[in-house]
Amino acid sequence: MGAPGFADALFDLSGRVALVTGGSRGLGRAMTLALARCGADVVVASRRLEACEAVAQEVRDATGREALAYGCNVGHWDELDGLVDAAYERFGRVDVLVNNAGKSPLYPSLLELEEGLWDAVFNLNLKGPFRLSVLVGTRMKAAGTGSIVNISTSGALRPDPAFVPYAAAKAGLNNITEALAKALGPEVRVNCISAGPFDTDVTKAWDPAMRAPGGLPGFALGRIGDPDEIVGAALYFASDASSFTTGALLRVDGGMP
Repeated sequence: MGAPGFADALFDLSGRVALVTGGSRGLGRAMTLALARCGADVVVASRRLEACEAVAQEVRDATGREALAYGCNVGHWDELDGLVDAAYERFGRVDVLVNNAGKSPLYPSLLELEEGLWDAVFNLNLKGPFRLSVLVGTRMKAAGTGSIVNISTSGALRPDPAFVPYAAAKAGLNNITEALAKALGPEVRVNCISAGPFDTDVTKAWDPAMRAPGGLPGFALGRIGDPDEIVGAALYFASDASSFTTGALLRVDGGMP
């Protein structure tokens, strides 16, 4: 077998450990499998342990990498220490943290938007990623290396009345990306993917015409994305390919208008 190609070496994650929240489905599952295929052992975290275990087994079967499943609610501050401790106890290190867990529930109107829903959206999309980034990032900085990848939304740049709490929380995530890049650098890089509409569980409720090819004519590419189409950006930020990139916001949204 010959030497690895240039691209293989550039995106090689052999010997590294990646922790992905919301890793059991959608974008999280796609990124988890991609990180493992590039050589990383992975920690798959989400609220449903059985779903995490299924993806962890998929990682083992498909890539031969080690995988730890961990069930927790990332929006609960007091559950995050246990997640981090479990990852370090199993693998001794975390080199890549992907803050992907999030949600954007529907509500009848802005006037009827309840405080509990507002708090739950902010807890999962902003408070949890902040706390987890600080917990893991502090250990990464002490170890001398690490990469944190936040998954935001282009809706934070183009907010709409239909998802005000989500857009506001993700705008906060964009903000802390730059702040934590300064706080944790130069050892740790912190970057953000501003994701557009992808074909996941969230979009299953959409009008089928919107999910069909050409269903989003206002977008430059005219369509929603496949979850695997976020992989390239995630691997760029996770690997040494982005060694001089931190505090950055990268739009992966099909040319959202």
